[in-house]
Amino acid sequence: MRAIFIGILGALFFSITFILNHSMANSGGNWLFSASLRFIFMFPFLFIFVFIKKRHAYILEHIKTYFLQWLLWSTLGFVFFYIPITFVSNYSPGWLISATWQLTIICGLLLAPLFYEYVQFDKQLVKVRERISWRSVSTSSVMVFGVVLVQIPQITSIEMQTFIISVIPLIIGAFSYPLGNRKMMELVNNELTTIERIYGMTLVTLPIWFVIFVVGVVQSGLPSSNQVLQTFLVAVFSGIIATTLFFYATNLVKHNQAKLAAVEATQATEIIFTLIGEMLFLGLPLPDPISIIGIIIITLGIFIYSFMNGKIRENNSEMQKFD
Repeated sequence: MRAIFIGILGALFFSITFILNHSMANSGGNWLFSASLRFIFMFPFLFIFVFIKKRHAYILEHIKTYFLQWLLWSTLGFVFFYIPITFVSNYSPGWLISATWQLTIICGLLLAPLFYEYVQFDKQLVKVRERISWRSVSTSSVMVFGVVLVQIPQITSIEMQTFIISVIPLIIGAFSYPLGNRKMMELVNNELTTIERIYGMTLVTLPIWFVIFVVGVVQSGLPSSNQVLQTFLVAVFSGIIATTLFFYATNLVKHNQAKLAAVEATQATEIIFTLIGEMLFLGLPLPDPISIIGIIIITLGIFIYSFMNGKIRENNSEMQKFD
């Protein structure tokens, strides 16, 4: 129960990203600042952590050895993930972005053939390309149906062009985020901790974020003090606190697949927290009934997927005990 509570608390802090990005867009803040300042503000906190642990030199050496891979996968995992989220905040409320973002689960499943696993065969480890788990895809397709329902009222109320540019970027981000992060996990191969990997990815992409910030200055001048404050809050609450809470919660129950699945499912509450937050702080009205039904279906879909996935992993662990 403690791990689930921590997971829900992490989801609460994650939801701040969607709420504040929408708030900044509503107040005329340039989305380029919303994107770049989050990672620029995150960097000092991460640097202090690795400096205290005396791991900075080791991380730099790893980056130097595999620089092109670090640059490619970090750009996909961070830049192509977060730019779409901040860009579409100009066109959609945070709760809608949060709901659509759950597509990252099914996008991650479809990326399986891009990765390999090692299988014991005839007393040797054989490298085998992973296969798409169509069982998991069919289960998670419930979420896709929910996302479609959530989007239906938007299609009828806005121009098709606006609808497309508010959805396509999220789909790009939903593929880029799991691809970049999984490839990075594969690259570091347990040589770096999660925080150290995030620090390295932030460090490698920092020049890109500074370029994006400069482009924003050229377009609209320096960001307002209000936007600077809000992006700082996003960096602290979502980039640092939420990530730490979620990984801590999963670490508490990593040896119990059913409990691990329950913790992973708590991320579905992001949608609810974002919706409530925007209604309270931004004065957004309650979504129409079709969207609410879609949100309920997405939330249930994530719970079903997480628990079934946990059951599969539990069965696999049991089978490995008898091998």
